[in-house]
Amino acid sequence: MVKMHADEADTDPELVRRLVRGRFPQWADLPVERLASGGTVNAVYRLGEALTVRLPLTAGGVEDLEWEERWLPRLAPALPVTIPAVVGRGEPAEGYPWAWSVHRWIGGECPVEGRVAEPDLLARDLAAFVTALRKFDADGGPAAYRGVPLATVDASTRAAIEELRHTDEPFDAAAATDAWERSLAAPPWTGTPCWVHSDLMPSNLLTSGGRLTGVIDFATAGVGDPACDLIVAWNLLPASARETFRDAVDVDEATWARGRGWALSMALGQLPYYRNTNPVISANARHVIREIRGDTRP
Repeated sequence: MVKMHADEADTDPELVRRLVRGRFPQWADLPVERLASGGTVNAVYRLGEALTVRLPLTAGGVEDLEWEERWLPRLAPALPVTIPAVVGRGEPAEGYPWAWSVHRWIGGECPVEGRVAEPDLLARDLAAFVTALRKFDADGGPAAYRGVPLATVDASTRAAIEELRHTDEPFDAAAATDAWERSLAAPPWTGTPCWVHSDLMPSNLLTSGGRLTGVIDFATAGVGDPACDLIVAWNLLPASARETFRDAVDVDEATWARGRGWALSMALGQLPYYRNTNPVISANARHVIREIRGDTRP
């Protein structure tokens, strides 16, 4: 596995075996296998048939563990698909510097952009998840990572455009800037803040038979502008199913435009950072940039 971050911790199956043996001896004899993943925050290992071990790659991922323990059990009953369940937490040991967690295994496969088997069905499933999450009681909820005004990431988005301009990527900076500015011009959210996942990347979705069966990695979830949960319309769904999703989530044109802006901003930031280290994320970023360039609807 290629390191994605300068301060990333080293992990391997043998480390996981030692950590599990020391903290959860009842699982010490279970096989351990690293899972291929487009994730950027945790190294994920399958532990036996029913569990996964998640080790934060950097110190920044450690605070997510407390978030998960507090909020996942509350959210799970309100959502139409399976989400992670924490079954144990480990402490620093064996040379690994941070806390880590054990989750229940959730079956399914991550969908891939351009290869969605049942696009309209998946669009409706995604809309049902987003809508159910929006209805969850927002009182006392934490602030979502991307629940803020789109203008908050204007400077970083323009910096990413400039960075890509000077790479060997086949990239149209003028078109990207125009698309970004059109989204940025959309009126900001003035409604009541609601719950959002805010990172509905394909690698955080699980499907079976073309239908959505699970959503994982809630570290960025919280309360804010619902626009950020529309990113899946461009990072996964084909144009033919985009309208199905849009109709089902029932958002106004301004929110849709901000959602497109979030999808573009994320892709523009991900591509230069991960293009040599994470082929799943960088391929998806290129896909989003192409899709948004061809999306001329308001």
